Amino acid sequence: MLERAVAALTSILAWLGRQGTRAVAISIVLGIFLPPLGAIIRPYFPETVFALLVLAFLRVDPGALREQLAKPRLLVAAAIWTMLIVPLVAGLALSAIDLKATSPALLLALVINFVAPPIFASPALAALMGLNAAITLALLLVCIAVTPFLAPALVAMFAGSAVTFSPLSLGLRLVLMLAGAALTGVAVRAVAGKPWVERQAERIDGLNVIVLFLFAVALMGDVLSNTISQPLYVLGLLALGCLVTFGLYVLTALLLIRVDFHTAVPLAHAAASRNTGLMLAAAAGAVPELVWLYMALLQIPIYALPLVIKPLLRRFTQQPAA
Repeated sequence: MLERAVAALTSILAWLGRQGTRAVAISIVLGIFLPPLGAIIRPYFPETVFALLVLAFLRVDPGALREQLAKPRLLVAAAIWTMLIVPLVAGLALSAIDLKATSPALLLALVINFVAPPIFASPALAALMGLNAAITLALLLVCIAVTPFLAPALVAMFAGSAVTFSPLSLGLRLVLMLAGAALTGVAVRAVAGKPWVERQAERIDGLNVIVLFLFAVALMGDVLSNTISQPLYVLGLLALGCLVTFGLYVLTALLLIRVDFHTAVPLAHAAASRNTGLMLAAAAGAVPELVWLYMALLQIPIYALPLVIKPLLRRFTQQPAA
């Protein structure tokens, strides 16, 4: 019976892994309509983030990661674009329209959006789309390394003192999380062996889908009540989040497309999908309600992005040469 149960579980995980992007998008919808579940999972939000990073390290071949880190020019350029140029240009644009005077809470939400590093799930989502997860993980590591130094300064520059970040505590959390996840991934690979890990690719993707669902549910708990009470307000914030996410994706892809299509697409996805949850945790939750709502709604375009990209990638790669 135990063997049959294990076989059934592994089959379910493999099926979820094959569904990939569709399952991730559906998880957002379920998260909106399951607010009690969100309240239960929210205290364990850091654990879901850690689990995503462990799975990212496990899914990416260390040799492929070392190969990406050995070619730092493109990686550094992508990190500068993602963590410095985009926040500076966006911050200057927001200052030009004087958003601080009309809606300081919305300004804070947008600034946090632009200064955040890529989501920890970006390598997992890249793998689900069949893209280069190694370059995505390499960019994620570089961006996280500079976040404690750049993010607080950029928030102070463009949003004032609305939120106080602690670079030391943020850096310590990130170091511990990254080191722990990397060691766990390396340990699993060392004990189980590379061939076993490669055979479990679909099942690991299935675990990614489950953890991404828990991550999304923890953030979406208040969306339904706000939508019922103020639908136009919520739709406006959702439209803004979609514009930011898809706009950053298209702009980054166009800038990098000449380098290599299969490299530009995952880097664009990482640049567009920002880990605002990490920034909220660093702020200890000391932000206005509008910021929380915007960050929750932002998960919809972030998790819908792979669903949109994957069929386009399939069509592009299957297009016959002229």
